[in-house]
Amino acid sequence: MRLATGHLRIGVLLAACLVACTSLRAAEIKTVVLRNGPHIRAEIIKQDDRVVILDLGYDLLRVPRSQIEAITDDILPAQGVAEAAATPGWTPADANALYRTAPLAKTTIEQNVARFGEAVVMVSTPGGRGSGFLINPDGHLITNYHVIARETLIKATVFHETDHGYEQKRYDKIRIVAFNPYVDLALLKIEDANRTFAHVYLGDMGRVNVGEAVFAIGNPLGLTRSVSQGIVSTTNRDFEGRLYVQTTTDINPGNSGGPLFNLAGEVIGVTSMGYLYYGGLNFAIPVDVVRGFVDHWDAFAYRPDNPNAGFRYLQPGGRTKRGSPPTAGLPDSD
Repeated sequence: MRLATGHLRIGVLLAACLVACTSLRAAEIKTVVLRNGPHIRAEIIKQDDRVVILDLGYDLLRVPRSQIEAITDDILPAQGVAEAAATPGWTPADANALYRTAPLAKTTIEQNVARFGEAVVMVSTPGGRGSGFLINPDGHLITNYHVIARETLIKATVFHETDHGYEQKRYDKIRIVAFNPYVDLALLKIEDANRTFAHVYLGDMGRVNVGEAVFAIGNPLGLTRSVSQGIVSTTNRDFEGRLYVQTTTDINPGNSGGPLFNLAGEVIGVTSMGYLYYGGLNFAIPVDVVRGFVDHWDAFAYRPDNPNAGFRYLQPGGRTKRGSPPTAGLPDSD
């Protein structure tokens, strides 16, 4: 009987060890990307709106939620293009892409606003104001073409996060990199900032579903950093020969050029237009169009010597002599 009991105890211990080992192998390892760039791969023991606790194997690490940019199953790209190109989970068209993509996990609107709200900017010109969003740490940003149409004096206000909230910083030196009026998109660059910027990740329309929750961040009527939410009504609404994402998310004047996010924090569209007197009818440019525009930005590069590049030219003066023009003659041959 003692022998049987001993065998039973050994069996229980082996079973417990097997369960423990199986649980250890099944532990869900995540990559936590910090706002200043580094990423940590570890098991998440606990997380809430304020803190994420990581198991480093030999110690527990408590990371404030405000310092986390993203949590994903794969390693997100680092700042360097060469390193990012070899990183799983980063899938731009090529290693020289100006934007970033990553398989982000879905979370709440509140957490996404905290993670990516700093990447949404206000774009100002003498003709008005709109919104935009930063697509990389170097200061490249996307907005609507109609926000900057016929303007060359452009300013961008970035809402940098501090320990006491958000601090407005206006950048006056904005370069027009490229624009395409036919898809209503413009690519700008903040020059001489001497800092890196928080940025967004671009999504994929192939993973956008009708009915899923989305939200927008922008500056409607100059009300900075306004957040509105809704759902995707349809992903391919034909409007005047172009396809749009139709959404119930409120889009008002000043929202133009801002991002439309899904619950993973990925940009799935650029908020473009809405009906002021009909609720729930709003439209965004699909993110696949944005990615195509940025991938081929050099085909739409802004050049000051191009008559269609934003400058206004005076019409040439009329003829001053009303007589018949001189008769053309052949040059004398030697």
